Amino acid sequence: MGLLRIHFTADDVARTTVAAGADPLWEVVLSRFRLQDRDKAPAFRPWERALRESPARLSGMASGLRWLTALAPEAPYFPDFLTPAAARDGLEAGLDALRATPSPRFRHELALLARHTPIPAWLGALADRPSAPVAELATALAGYHAAAIAPYQDLIQPAVEADRAWRAGHLLNSGVEGLLSSMKPMLRWRWPVLEVDYSVDRELHLRGRGLTLVPSFFCRRVPVSLADPDLPPVLIYPIDAAFRWQPGERTPGSVVALMGATRAAVLQAADGGATTTELARRAGVSLAAASRHAKVLREAGLIRSVRRGPAVLNLLTPLGSGLLGSLPPASK
Repeated sequence: MGLLRIHFTADDVARTTVAAGADPLWEVVLSRFRLQDRDKAPAFRPWERALRESPARLSGMASGLRWLTALAPEAPYFPDFLTPAAARDGLEAGLDALRATPSPRFRHELALLARHTPIPAWLGALADRPSAPVAELATALAGYHAAAIAPYQDLIQPAVEADRAWRAGHLLNSGVEGLLSSMKPMLRWRWPVLEVDYSVDRELHLRGRGLTLVPSFFCRRVPVSLADPDLPPVLIYPIDAAFRWQPGERTPGSVVALMGATRAAVLQAADGGATTTELARRAGVSLAAASRHAKVLREAGLIRSVRRGPAVLNLLTPLGSGLLGSLPPASK
């Protein structure tokens, strides 16, 4: 295990932010690693099982998987051109940026990849004649995303949003230091350096550019960043395990106790995050009642409660988001 040391200035602290959501191209690359994991984490098993049970989706992702296997092998490096910054604005924006990558950059990053792992001869076309091969790569990645990522947004998106709401609470309550402290033990903040558990040893100087923290469903164990220190600094981090629905975590019988209009209203009130006082106000119940209902929801695995300063913030889990979406309008 290595260590990434990110060096901040005062300007960098002021410019550190949490991305609005997961980056689609980072999720494409990282999900490819989850498919090859030898120890399958419970959080990814429903996704992988659904993929393997769908021949049409496996066929749709096959071309993308071929490219990703060659460009993102089990090695301490994969090319930065796979994850352009423009993808923060969506998959198509990211693919447009990929298509616009200049030939010298393809050649340079493929040469870096070749230092770590043998690369197939057919990848040479990407360096020598980029227009047609890069169009093929972009189409393959789009097909992979359509088959392996897009159909499972009801599993992925609520988990990422819940984690981001939790981090945002720390940022609003305690500033950037509180945000970074919420990510222990994988991140350790000791001004002016953020130490990050990483696959290799690295030093990254932000130089006033700030840092964008990007939540990821498919990132696992340790965060990941771009290899080129001159690119806009990002740190892709795995969302907290508590926001992933893992089978067997619910208290038996608690979901049955959940049924009823008042408790459903409290569940609805937790959408987007709410303190217990806010739950009471939104659901139109007393503070004591809101606290009781929140306890049942928490035991059922439908919300997670975390401390934010003197208050407790209640956040929907992916399971809670799924149940909320199935409630009839009158119950919301």
